[in-house]
Parts: sequence; structure tokens; C-alpha cells
Amino acid sequence: MPPPGSPRSRSFSEERGLSSAGVLKVIQVTDSHLFATEDGRLLGMNTRNSLGMVVDLISAEYSDFDILLATGDLSQDHSPESYRAFEAALTPLSAPETFWYPGNHDHVPTMQGVLGADSPVMTRVVRRGVWQLVLLDSTIPGKVPGHLGAAELEILDQALAEKPGLHSLVCFHHQPVPVHCKWLDTQMIKDATALFEVLDRHDNVRGVLWGHVHQEVDRERNGVRLLATPSTCVQFAPGSEDFGVDDEPPGFRWLTLQADGSIETGVVRVPPFDFEIDYSVKGY
Repeated sequence: MPPPGSPRSRSFSEERGLSSAGVLKVIQVTDSHLFATEDGRLLGMNTRNSLGMVVDLISAEYSDFDILLATGDLSQDHSPESYRAFEAALTPLSAPETFWYPGNHDHVPTMQGVLGADSPVMTRVVRRGVWQLVLLDSTIPGKVPGHLGAAELEILDQALAEKPGLHSLVCFHHQPVPVHCKWLDTQMIKDATALFEVLDRHDNVRGVLWGHVHQEVDRERNGVRLLATPSTCVQFAPGSEDFGVDDEPPGFRWLTLQADGSIETGVVRVPPFDFEIDYSVKGY
């Protein structure tokens, strides 16, 4: 955990009302994998260009939102230049509020350094109207798989207990359930059982949201929506035993968090385009 007072340890954003009868509109972008250089490619796809296409689509057709969530692996090389490029790429959206948290390719001190010490972008608990978003760090420094640990689970448990009347969306980077890709499921949150023990103690959890898997997931567990979202760059092949790349185009997820606690959501992708997959790469 970072020292008290650092942006990553910032606990709660101020509570605010909403202008649209308690409805909170959220856009999720994830797994952009930007590089320090403009021509950086992941598995053959130029990640700055693909993020730009996603941003253009949001700006043109989905610009009426309250919060933009960037849910990890914003950078591939965790360079300051890649985070600055990510921040700049989002500028056309004029997002009312933007929140980031890390994935396994990210480097939190570098993210904080780019954002600045007083930035609210890495706030942990966001409360707006009748909803709260709890943003957790599922990364293990220097490792690919996910893990929450006692400190992150305490943040979650405290937030859910402190405001039992708020509908809650719990967010992190790694998948907490198998997605039925054998190679990817070795990377899921290792203490997922402990996570669900916390979630099951509270009746105000409405959804769980993550990235990492570069594909769409929409399921339900005990009345709680379980959601994963495609990458803004290259996608992974669903149902694959070994590492595999899909030909689906980049995308993002929109969520409308209703005043009654229900979640309306969908995945939107940019129009298909040709790119040459680099099959010489056996991982990412």
C-alpha cells in the first residue's frame, strides 16, 4: 500500500448529487496497452490508433455520460509517455469525471507521477447519488495473476458496510471467476473465494466489473451482475485452451446505473478493420 496522503490511498471522493433522477451513466475503457512511442503495437495492432478509434466512437455516439472508468493495463511498457498519451487520448471526451486504477502491466508510482499528487483520478471509493463505485487494486507487482489481499478486501468491506443504502459497483482489473480460457484462467484473482465472502455479506452489491481478459463477459451470481469488457486494442479468443488472438475489433462498455439498483449495459465495438496479427508473439 502507498503511504498515507498519496493519490492511490485517497479514500473517498466527495458525495455529489446527479442531475438525471439518480441515474449514473458510466463508460468503461480497458486494456489499452499504450507504449512510449506512437507506433507501439501489441500483437500487430497499433494501440494508440485503436484507442483513438474507440474514443472517436464514444465522442460521436455515447458522449452523454457522467464517469469514465479506465480499468487497468492502460500502458504496456509503464512509461510516463504512455500514461501521458492515454490522458491526452481521452481529452476529446471532455469527461465530467475520470477514474483510473492499475492492471498487471501498469506501474502505480508512474501513474501517480503523471497525474500529480492532488489528482482525484485514482480515488478508491466514488459516491454519486444512490450509487458507489469501489475501485480496487488486484495487481501483484511484477506478476501477471491477480490478488486482492487483506488491505483491499478491508477497503471493500468498509465501503459496503458504511453505506448500506447505496447500490454498489465493485471494480478491479483481473477476473474473479473463470472465463473458460484455460490459459487466461491461470491469471484470475487468487483469493476470489475471500472476495466473494465479503460480497456475500452485503446486500447492496449490484455488479462486479473488470478488464484483463480482452473479451466480453455478462453473467450473474447470487443476483449480482458479473461483467468483463473487450480491450480498446486486440482481443483474445474466447474458449481458447492456449494463448489465442481473436479477430473482433476494439470496443468499450457503457453502463446505466439506475436509481432502483438495476444495471443496463452493453458492449460497443468500432467497425471491423484489417490488421495483421503477429503470430510470432506467444504471450503479451
